[in-house]
Amino acid sequence: MLTLLLIVLAAVGLLVVMRREAGATPALAVLAVLGVIGLFFDASVIGILLLIGAAVIAIAGLPALRRQWLTPRLFAMFKKVAPKVSDTERTALEAGTVSWDGELFSGKPQWNKLLNFKDKGLREDEQAFLDNQCAKAAGMCNAWDIAQERADLPQQLWDYLKKEGFFGMIIPKEYGGLGFSAKAQSMVLQKISANETLMVTVGVPNSLGPGELLLKYGTQTQKDHYLPRLADGREIPCFGLTGPRAGSDATSLPDTGIVCKQTINGKDVIGVRLNFEKRWITLAPIATVIGLAFRLFDPENLLGDEEDRGITLALIPRDTDGMEIGRRHHPIGSPFMNGPIKGNDVFVPLETIIGGEKMIGEGWHMLVECLSIGRCITLPSGATGTARYALGWSGGFTRVRRQFNVPVAEMEGVQEPLARMASLGYIAQATVYQTANLIDHGEKPAVPSAILKSQLTEFQRNILADAMDVHGGKAVTLGPRNYLGIGYSANPVAITVEGANIMTRNLMIFGQGAIRCHPYVLEELAAKDANDIKGFDKAFFGHTGLIFGNAARAFTQGLGLGKQSTPFDRPANVYAQDIARLSAGFGLCADAAMASLGSALKKREMLSARLGDVLSNLYLASMVLKQWQAGDKVEGEEALLHYSCRFLLQRAEQAFVEIFDNFPNRLLGKTLKAIVMPTGRRWNRPQDDLARDIAKRVSTHSALRTKLLGNTWDKDDGEQRNPLARYNALLLDYDRAETLYRTLNKAYAKGELPQTALHPEQRVEAGLKKGLINEEDATFMREFEAKVLEMLTVDDFAYDAFASDKSTLINHNPDPSTTIPAATAEANVK
Repeated sequence: MLTLLLIVLAAVGLLVVMRREAGATPALAVLAVLGVIGLFFDASVIGILLLIGAAVIAIAGLPALRRQWLTPRLFAMFKKVAPKVSDTERTALEAGTVSWDGELFSGKPQWNKLLNFKDKGLREDEQAFLDNQCAKAAGMCNAWDIAQERADLPQQLWDYLKKEGFFGMIIPKEYGGLGFSAKAQSMVLQKISANETLMVTVGVPNSLGPGELLLKYGTQTQKDHYLPRLADGREIPCFGLTGPRAGSDATSLPDTGIVCKQTINGKDVIGVRLNFEKRWITLAPIATVIGLAFRLFDPENLLGDEEDRGITLALIPRDTDGMEIGRRHHPIGSPFMNGPIKGNDVFVPLETIIGGEKMIGEGWHMLVECLSIGRCITLPSGATGTARYALGWSGGFTRVRRQFNVPVAEMEGVQEPLARMASLGYIAQATVYQTANLIDHGEKPAVPSAILKSQLTEFQRNILADAMDVHGGKAVTLGPRNYLGIGYSANPVAITVEGANIMTRNLMIFGQGAIRCHPYVLEELAAKDANDIKGFDKAFFGHTGLIFGNAARAFTQGLGLGKQSTPFDRPANVYAQDIARLSAGFGLCADAAMASLGSALKKREMLSARLGDVLSNLYLASMVLKQWQAGDKVEGEEALLHYSCRFLLQRAEQAFVEIFDNFPNRLLGKTLKAIVMPTGRRWNRPQDDLARDIAKRVSTHSALRTKLLGNTWDKDDGEQRNPLARYNALLLDYDRAETLYRTLNKAYAKGELPQTALHPEQRVEAGLKKGLINEEDATFMREFEAKVLEMLTVDDFAYDAFASDKSTLINHNPDPSTTIPAATAEANVK
């Protein structure tokens, strides 16, 4: 009995020490004390074993001892197996900052660190711009007109965007820009994402424009010249990075610049002779100034002794000799300006290099640093805005569209996608807003930028697919009345650009985060490069303590013991505690993957992707909790909180299961599963009752629907019709209309109305005649049904409308009176 008791006490004591990462001394003390107790109370076998364990810990764990024999051996082994970090990878790792993503990697997230990023909201001028200028710009757009009729934004909209400073949101006011916060920039893009082409046109100059590059790295002369001109639209920028052979692997640029001399106006000028071919460059066809990435070489050593000077960025006027620009690509679904740029022996002076000579060779660092912010905002904000509009349209449509005498929104087959759309939109809103808030506090979130870009654009894809499904024929028939179909077809653009989602998920999120966000790996690699054995010892054994700590935390919390204390209220607390549990499991699995696979982990992309999925879902769930804690709650929002968190945690657990089942070392995979999920999975898909509740609220006039659609263009005050405003107006009158529907349909079912009264309008007139409703009700229903029919109507066109070459048209139904019979035609030929 004493032996069993000592074993239990030793296990519990070691788990406590491990959870706290208290180090070797407390662990040694636990085993030594229990070993002595065993010797004194006739449990000598277990006592001796415990003392042996204490001795092993002392030799291997106490710094003074281990540095004499263990650390040198480990250091030598580490040098052999540690992955080699290329200069390109090192630049990416050093770019940006680590914030909440680092907490999740630690396995013991400190929630107050996240909650301490307070949100001051939008400034008065930012909110006014959102309410007025953004609404007016959105009101000038009709997707069909832009995509099919003109393949461009209207001229008056271009003029308005320039006049109101849309292209200068990130440019400080002293240069004539708006000087908006990251949150305001995000909210603007969400509001104008009522039209995909408008959002892209405004978003790109405010991302990698190259306005941001100039702000961070430009010379004062470059800033003074270009920033005011970019802010007011006199200059339209683009940035040439990708090309036929350099897409996702942008560091393999084949485009070159050769430092040389050229005689200009009788003087020898040192400059760069460029040869390049770029594709898929947004705004290129109309750009007046082109940012360009290229590999710079100095074969004559005009700038120094080094020939290969590395990736460099320049800003080149459109009318520079040798530039070929103006042709267009045809992006799927959206005619935003996009096209190729070519240059043959284009000579530019050194002054065109962004940042001047001191920034030669710093191009990759500059790009990665700017992308870490831009990728957090532009496409994630567009995806979030799309989610708002798609949900608003879908909720309205499914409520006024009736089948089998009921709104289709009352059918569970429709309620399921409606709830899913609401949840994905809710998660996206929280994530993009709270991450922008981190940026406003000075963070440069590199790993979260990859999470947001890939996850939220995938959400957008799913939301648009659900929206298409619930709209049915209304959405698959294109025309001016179709507010959904063109945006749906354009979604692959968001999936592909700014880091294709396949690459981002499989290589970047975990691949970059495993080193960048880990508390110790970067220190270990730095110690290796510096041959610093003392630094390695500190980092390595700190890392070892973290591994044991995460194992203890994951296992005990998996058993429901020692749950983390959190600052959240009752509905959110359980999710915060489970994020902490899964964070510990994630940290353990990440270390197990790195330790067991070493440099081979780079090639295990499916494993890396699943580890990235865990991190992504934990990050998204954390942002939802932050938004919940900081924001004002409305009726029905708690159901959406539960649905969203369960959805994300279920996905995180599913990724864990796939990690365990596919871990290259099967025994290690089973061991990890036993530690991380000792009682199995906790989270299932959200319950149906949550879906029913959410679907009803987003398809009726409710506080939840109003909150989810906040800061959208929801007024019918633009130059183009606003379907969201019209659905909102119908939902305001829906309760009255539903009561009258029921009265008339019930009477019809009883035979009190003529069987020929098949249309709602006919039943209204028959009901009025029978005295079932009064004239006021009849007038209301006539107007209501006319508005409903207008929203259900799709466009039709002339037979020859879609043929660009009318001569190719086939007359499938010729007029017999004008057609010569075949036999007669043959006789005439003879």
